Amino acid sequence: MHSPAGLEAANSPLIAAASTDADQQLKFSKHKPVWNDSETGDPANGQRYSTWPFIEKGLRGPKPYPHWLIEEAAAIDTELGILKTGKEGDVFLLERATEDRSSLLAAKRYRSREQMQFSRSQSYSDGRSARRSRDNRAIRNNSTYGKQIAALQWANAEWSYLLRCYEAGIPVPYPVQIDGTEILMEFIADPDDPHAAAPRLQQLSRFDPRLPSLWDQLTGALEKFAGLGIAHGDLSAYNILVSGERLVVIDVPQCVDLAGNPNGLDFLHRDCVNLCDWFTSKGLPNDPDELFSSLMSYLF
Repeated sequence: MHSPAGLEAANSPLIAAASTDADQQLKFSKHKPVWNDSETGDPANGQRYSTWPFIEKGLRGPKPYPHWLIEEAAAIDTELGILKTGKEGDVFLLERATEDRSSLLAAKRYRSREQMQFSRSQSYSDGRSARRSRDNRAIRNNSTYGKQIAALQWANAEWSYLLRCYEAGIPVPYPVQIDGTEILMEFIADPDDPHAAAPRLQQLSRFDPRLPSLWDQLTGALEKFAGLGIAHGDLSAYNILVSGERLVVIDVPQCVDLAGNPNGLDFLHRDCVNLCDWFTSKGLPNDPDELFSSLMSYLF
């Protein structure tokens, strides 16, 4: 089986999710795809025909498409299990396959019913607004309709930021497509096990020889974020993945506009503190105020 997040992937990234709550990483073994129900000829339980052919071109990822991306209308999507759960949505492992080849994707699905919790979202979304007053009222009132609108807004925000970051050269998952409240993106695997998610930065020990290189990659990513006029807003060792020698940033729906959000610079400084504290604890001392000052020079 071909994995899209192989060692040669140009912008190797992994999963994304809105929260680190109830987080879990699962390992999936190789399997032979079941193509359809033998009686009806339709996809079997847990499968669907690929949604790619029905997605408008403007809702697909940027060209050139990665070599692993499957465009065939005959492809089948098979859900293999859940990768991560969070307050706003869940991330599932999806295999998109034809008879000849397959690739693994991460499917992030924002919830649109009563169980969704957007309690932390307001301070991040300052500077964004719903255009319709009815939508604004529904979101403020936390109604069922308001939660549906909020889910769509957050999915669209993540899609937009993924596109901007990817095209700016920031190491984020390649955004494959968006369909309502579902985003499909590149799955980043552990190079030692292509069917397992890449480990988080948090899992690395202080003796890991990759730490200096990862710090350099991280500061480069932060400079590019700043060059776009945005901050990740929730960056820590828990939402940074390490696939071999590569660092990958995930969870971008809460990115903040540093010009439009009154809390923007506070979020940027907090990102600096979180990251410098973690690397300092691993024996690579870094000053968050110095990092913050250097990033300010890349703004606007």
